Amino acid sequence: MTKCACGVFLVLLGSLLTASAQMPRTSPPQLPTQHPIEPPPISEVSVQQDVPYGTVGGHSLLLDIYDPGNRDSGDQSFDRPAVVLIHGGAWSSFDKSTMRGMGMFLARCGFVAFSVDYRLMHNNENLWPAQLDDVQRAVRWIRANAAKYRIDRDRIGAFGHSAGAQLAALLGMEGTRDNSDPKLAKYSSRVEAVVDVSGPTDFTTNHDPDRDAFPTEFLGGDFAHHAEVWQDASPVFHVSKKSAPFLIVHGSHDEDVPIAQAQELADKLKQAKVPVKFITVDDEHTFRTPEARQRLAFESQAFFTDYLRAGR
Repeated sequence: MTKCACGVFLVLLGSLLTASAQMPRTSPPQLPTQHPIEPPPISEVSVQQDVPYGTVGGHSLLLDIYDPGNRDSGDQSFDRPAVVLIHGGAWSSFDKSTMRGMGMFLARCGFVAFSVDYRLMHNNENLWPAQLDDVQRAVRWIRANAAKYRIDRDRIGAFGHSAGAQLAALLGMEGTRDNSDPKLAKYSSRVEAVVDVSGPTDFTTNHDPDRDAFPTEFLGGDFAHHAEVWQDASPVFHVSKKSAPFLIVHGSHDEDVPIAQAQELADKLKQAKVPVKFITVDDEHTFRTPEARQRLAFESQAFFTDYLRAGR
């Protein structure tokens, strides 16, 4: 077994997938399996924790960096692909450490992984779109520091679970919302490939008082009076022919974010002629089985290899 393959066990042991969002439910579609191709393994991974990428209201925004290091002592290339990792937690809990398993795995496969914190909603503070502003800032900061970390600023992907998947999806669709920092003004916040795992994609469907309670608080008002905000936070309304390629992975027994959300996004992307692969796994929202987590790891590796490394 290669070291890259061994990294899967870090994914299986770590708390990679966390928290949930509440959305309506439906039955799953089924799609075929594709076997990924492994790149050469990396022998060492260096980890830099709590690197500041911005400041908001005097509070530092931090990220962790999982660097594969050199394949050999003479490799000083500046064209390595990067992946931004965005944790779940209903936009109100958890942190970047929950993505350690995937960060280690991707780094062992040759990607520089950046696991990011973002502002969490708490006591009516940090309402939407604070979280999107933060992850967009993180992507732009990575591009601004591309030479320092020896990455290709034109080959950056995003991986997110649950709430993090909603943010990752928008990174593949939307331009910068807050362009107030002159140091980052010339850098794009859009990524070139997105892995969406168990992500909510449409806040405008299947309303009821219980399900609407959290988004009403998070989005700053109820759907009846602030429908435009609910729609703006929904990735399905931002799909265009310019959207990044997507890998969508969803559990067929997900009771937190129904698989109809994933299907709707996949359908919209196909209609826009955007490359998309939609995979269902026989599992729940957080992928509890080793088989589901292993498939997620290798499908993500294969997808990022195709769209961030192909032809390089």
